[in-house]
Amino acid sequence: MGKKVLIAATNYGVWGEELQAPWDKLTAAGHQLTLTTPRGLKPLSLAISVDKDFVDPLQHYKTNPPEVCDRIIELQRGSEWAKPLKFADANMADYDALVLTGGLGAMLDMGNNPALHKLILDAFHANKLIGGLCYSISALVFTRDPKNGYKSVINGKTVTAHPRAWDFDFDLTYELFEPTPDNAGTNVATPGFLYPLEDIVIDAVGPNGKCIADATANRDNPRVAFDWPFVTGTSVESSIAYGEKLVEALASR
Repeated sequence: MGKKVLIAATNYGVWGEELQAPWDKLTAAGHQLTLTTPRGLKPLSLAISVDKDFVDPLQHYKTNPPEVCDRIIELQRGSEWAKPLKFADANMADYDALVLTGGLGAMLDMGNNPALHKLILDAFHANKLIGGLCYSISALVFTRDPKNGYKSVINGKTVTAHPRAWDFDFDLTYELFEPTPDNAGTNVATPGFLYPLEDIVIDAVGPNGKCIADATANRDNPRVAFDWPFVTGTSVESSIAYGEKLVEALASR
């Protein structure tokens, strides 16, 4: 029987495949998915994440396969992502697992979001599966456990991180694909990524944990870690493997 899975996404720019791939893998496995976002608005993809010709400026390859872009656009224009819950209105008691999805916007409205921190902490204390992909892992870093001296919930765990070698070193904007007046994202610009994920994950897992930040990861060699209750994935190249590991982990419980 399928599990009830709460999928969390940013309203400031999801990397399309980092929502689409786990969404499709979990759906195909028969799980019941509920989407949640900070504002209760449809999560919109970053424009560059559905650009079939976008070349990662540090890794020097085309990031977005055409068929993946087509599927992301189909989902964004369809009904499946249309009416998410607000983080603040979601109750972790109603779900078997919490899955975070990534994108540049995740650093802006997920990493520091108290309502999402509560969902993570409720899932953690109930021993429910928790997933984090790419920059949504920042929300795990900053969710602190009062039962453990306010250390991060990932303290002592093996967790992936977007490698610092991949952190863009130029001004970033957060342009969305097909924004609307009531769902326009943000016009903020940041000097590179908001914070270096590898460094803060190393600090959060502590000396008894492990940060996997492998700059050689690619679509043929993805990087996903499973250290109960956490499934984590490096970045967009590991989105499919992240979805598959979530399915595997849910099947094991």
